[in-house]
Amino acid sequence: MTGLRGPDAPLRAWFAAQGWRPAPFQREVWRRYLAGESGLLQTPTGSGKTLAAFGGPLLEALAARPRAAASRHAASVKPAGRGKDAGRRFQVLWITPLRALAVDTVRALRAPIEALGLDWTVAMRTGDASARDRRLARSGQAEVLVTTPESLSLLLSYADTAPLLASVRCVVVDEWHELLGNKRGVLLQLALARLRRLAPALRIWGVSATLGNLEQARDALLPHCPQAQVVAGVAPKRFTLDTLLPGEDERFPWAGHLGLAQLPRVLERLMAERTSLLFANTRSQAELWHRALSAVWPEAPETLALHHGSLDPKLRAAAEQGLRAGSVRCVVATSSLDLGVDFPAVDQVLQIGSPKGVSRLLQRAGRARHRPGEAGHVVCVPTHALELVEYAAARAAVAAGTIESRPPPVLSLDVLAQHCVTLALGGGFEADALYDEVRGTHAFRALDPLAWRAVLDFIVQGGAALAHYPDFRRVVRGDDGVYRVEDRRIALRHRLSIGTIASDGAVRVKLLRGGGLGSVEESFVGRLRPRDRFQFAGRTLELVRLEDMTAYVRVAKAGSGTVPKWQGGRMSLSGTLAHEVERLFAGPRDAPELRAIGRLLDLQQRLSALPAPGRLLVEWIRARGARHLFVFPFAGRQVHEGLAALLALRWGRLRANSFSFAANDYGFVLSPAQEVELDALDVETMLSPEALIDDLRESLNLAELARRQFRDIARVAGLLPPSLPGRAPRSMRQLQASSGLLFDVLRRHDPDHMLLALAEREVFAAQLDVVQLRTTLEDCSARTLDLHPLRTFTPLSFPLWAESMRGQLSTEDWRTRVQRAAAQLERRNRG
Repeated sequence: MTGLRGPDAPLRAWFAAQGWRPAPFQREVWRRYLAGESGLLQTPTGSGKTLAAFGGPLLEALAARPRAAASRHAASVKPAGRGKDAGRRFQVLWITPLRALAVDTVRALRAPIEALGLDWTVAMRTGDASARDRRLARSGQAEVLVTTPESLSLLLSYADTAPLLASVRCVVVDEWHELLGNKRGVLLQLALARLRRLAPALRIWGVSATLGNLEQARDALLPHCPQAQVVAGVAPKRFTLDTLLPGEDERFPWAGHLGLAQLPRVLERLMAERTSLLFANTRSQAELWHRALSAVWPEAPETLALHHGSLDPKLRAAAEQGLRAGSVRCVVATSSLDLGVDFPAVDQVLQIGSPKGVSRLLQRAGRARHRPGEAGHVVCVPTHALELVEYAAARAAVAAGTIESRPPPVLSLDVLAQHCVTLALGGGFEADALYDEVRGTHAFRALDPLAWRAVLDFIVQGGAALAHYPDFRRVVRGDDGVYRVEDRRIALRHRLSIGTIASDGAVRVKLLRGGGLGSVEESFVGRLRPRDRFQFAGRTLELVRLEDMTAYVRVAKAGSGTVPKWQGGRMSLSGTLAHEVERLFAGPRDAPELRAIGRLLDLQQRLSALPAPGRLLVEWIRARGARHLFVFPFAGRQVHEGLAALLALRWGRLRANSFSFAANDYGFVLSPAQEVELDALDVETMLSPEALIDDLRESLNLAELARRQFRDIARVAGLLPPSLPGRAPRSMRQLQASSGLLFDVLRRHDPDHMLLALAEREVFAAQLDVVQLRTTLEDCSARTLDLHPLRTFTPLSFPLWAESMRGQLSTEDWRTRVQRAAAQLERRNRG
C-alpha cells in the first residue's frame, strides 16, 4: 500500500485490501471529478459503477480531512460562528429512480466510507425513509443523502433547505436511462437547475446503461456542459440466450400469452440452479405464474416469492432480503426488479414471453451473476410459436450492438407549473430570474415568453376561466415582485402531490387481521362482491368489505380466484426489435429458434409469403364468412393501433362502409361490415403519409383521448389536489368526474388554456406516437406492395384474427374458439 502514488492512492489502497483493482473507467471518472468536471458514465449494471461515481467525492473528502480538522479546532476556540455553519453538511446527493434501490445504495455507499475512516453520515430520504432519516434530510445533518426526484423536489419546497443545499459538491444520478424518457426526468432537470443556481461549482455525474441516444441523454442531464465527457465503462457483458424449445412433435400454440404449458420445463430449470429470477411482463402474469408454481413447488413455500410494483413495500423488501440471504430459491417478478438492486447470489434469469425490447432483455439478463466480469445469461420461455423469432431477433440485435433510444420529453408545462409552485413555497422566486433558470434545461430551452406568462398566470389564478375560484389561486405575486405561497392549506396539499407518477385509482388491500398486502385498481375491486375470491400477493383472498378505498380481505381456506388486471399492462414491441424480427423471417435459419419453427415458416411461405425488408406483406382473406385485410408493417402495437384507425377512415372514404379492427406487434387487421372489393392501388392510397394529422383528428375521438390525458396532466399541474391526511382518499371515479368537469369548463370558456393544448400534444406524441406513425407510413409507401388474396388464415394473420375476436366473447369462450380454430388450421395445412 505504501508504494501507491497519485491523488487516487487512498482508494486504490482500499481496493487492493479487498483483492480488487480499479478499472480504467473508474479511475477516469475519479480523475475527471477531481478536475472539476461533470459527465455521464455509461456502463452495465454489476461493473462497479457505484464506486466509479462515488470515488471522486470520497477522494476529495480524504484530501480535505486535515483542513477540516484544523477548521474544527478553530471552531472550538471561536464557538460564535459554529451554530450558523454546523448544519451545512450536505456533500453528495445520490438520486435514484426507485425507493427499493435506495436501501441497497445506502448499504453500498457506507462500506467504503467506514473502511476509509471518513466521519460521514449517509441518510435516505424517500417515501419509505425512517423518521430519523427524514429528520437528517430536513436538517442537513448528513454528508450523503440518497433520495428520489420527488423527494428532492419536496426538499426544495422548504425555504430553510436552500442554504443546506448550497453546500452540495456533487450530485450522482443513478440509472439515468430510467428517468430520461419520462416526466420524472423533466422534474429532475428542473431540480438540478435550481441546485446549480444554489451551488455554482456543483459537479453532476449521471450513470446510465447503454442507450441508442447517449449524447442526447448527456445533453438532457448536463445542458450547461455541452462538451461533457461520456465515459465508457466496461464492454457490455458477454450475453448468452437459451430458449426452452418445444419438442419436435409437440403442438405449440400459434397465439397466446401465458405460457403455462411450459410449467414442467420451467420447474426443471428452476430446480437445476440454487437461485433464480423469473421475469413476467405484467403483474397479472406474475401472479398467475406464482400461483402455478406454488401448486407444484417441491420445497418449502417460503422459498418461492413474488415481487411486483403493486405489492406492499414490506413484502417486496422481504423477497429482496431472501435473495440476498439465499433463503429464497425463486422470485417471480416484473420490471420492479429490472433495475440495479445488487443480488450476486442470483444464478439464472428466466424470461416468460417476449421481452418486447433489447434494452429490457439486457437489463434482466444482467441480474444473473451480478458480479464484474460475469457473463449475462437469460433463459427464454416462449408462450406461443412466433415469440421464438423474437428471441432470435433479440440475440442478433445484441450481437450487432443495436439498442433502443429513449427520447426525453420537452415543454411539459404541467411539470413546470408544479415546479414553480414548489419554488414559490420554498422561499419564493422572481419571474425573470426563474425564466432564465428554466430555459437552461434541455426540457424547456425552447420555452417562449408567451408560454412562460401562461404558466405564471396558471399558478396565480388557474387561467382566465378559473380565476374566480379561490382553490386555484395558489401563488401570490407580492409588491416586491416575488411569487410566494401564503396559504398553509395550499402548501400542505402541494407537498402531498409533488411528483409526476400518474395515479391509477389504486385501492389498498389489507388483511382484516394483519398488515397491508399492496394495491389493486379500483375498476377491478368495484366488480367484486363480499365473499368473492381473487388472487393477489401470492394468496387466494376473500373480500370482506370495501371501505374508504381500502379492500379488507381474509385469506381463503381453499379454491381459486380471478387475477386482477392493471391498466397499461400490455407492452408494445420496440421498433428496434420489430425490424430485426422482420429481417429474420426471410433470412437464413441459423438460430435454433428459427429451426424449431421451420414448419410454421414454411407454411407461411406456402400459403402467402414471408415478410422481408423492402416488401410490405398484405393479406386479403375471405374466411369464416367475412373479409379481412391484414397489413404487416412491423412497427409495434402502439403504431399499428393508430394506423388501423387511420386506414378505417380512408377506406370508408373510398367506399362507404364500417370497420372493426385489431392490432398486434407485427401488424393490424381491418374487417369491413359489408362486402367490398380491394386492389393494390386502394391499399397504396390508404397508406399515403399525406394529410396525416388532419386524418387522425377525423379518424379518432380526439376529444375523448385528450380528456383522458388531461386527468394526469391536471393532477401533475395541481388542479386535482389529493385528500388531506385523515380524510377518505378520492376514488378514481371522483377524480375522473372532477377532471372531466374541469376539461369541459376549460374547453367551453378558455379553449386556448395551456393544459388543453398540452393534452392534445401528448395524445399525438405519446398515445399515438405521430412521429413514428409518419415514419412508418413513409416506409410503407417506399416498399414494394406484396398483396395476397387468400381463403385461409396464415400463421401471421391467425393471431390477429384471434385478437379481433377477443372483445366479442367471454374469456373462456374466446380461448375455446381460438384453440379450436387453430387446431382446424393445423389439420388442414398439415404436411
